[in-house]
Amino acid sequence: CRNFKNKKSFKKVRCFKISTIKEIDRMLETNLTEFKYQDTDNVIEDVCSIIDSAQSYAYQAVNIALVKRNWLIGYRIAKEELKGLKRAEYGEKIIKELSKNLTEKYGKGFDRGNLYHFLDFYKTFPQIVYSLSGQSKGILSWTHYRILLQVEDKEARDWYETEAYNETWSVRTLQRNVSSQYYYR
Repeated sequence: CRNFKNKKSFKKVRCFKISTIKEIDRMLETNLTEFKYQDTDNVIEDVCSIIDSAQSYAYQAVNIALVKRNWLIGYRIAKEELKGLKRAEYGEKIIKELSKNLTEKYGKGFDRGNLYHFLDFYKTFPQIVYSLSGQSKGILSWTHYRILLQVEDKEARDWYETEAYNETWSVRTLQRNVSSQYYYR
């Protein structure tokens, strides 16, 4: 949200808004508890611990931002498709034009294949917005979701998602379990 009403509050946006500077400060104070801080006799270990926890926190923040971004892009594409009454040609035209413009502006990562993944992500996981706001179970990485999109059976996909989160499966472990159809054993 980069448009300001005034210096103290952000312009309201449909979702994912932060309403005031005080709210940001409160979030920062709360999120500082995510950093591991210890005060021992070994300053080097203490500082290394702070750096390691900050890196971990940054990784999680970037991951959540990527998942949000990709879901929202999928949502916006789906919304645009509805204007064309779900005609295949209209959807293809939107994706093609969007891909061209986004690639020019942001570089690779927005090819037609990825945009279709974003759209599929939104359609497959419409509830993800609740996970992002803390009202549901935790969130996986974008790469985890890309693997989950390979699973057509909703019940199996939900099981893999839950297990991947609860058991902290790596991307490689999730891919192996999906490929071997672990759910069906």
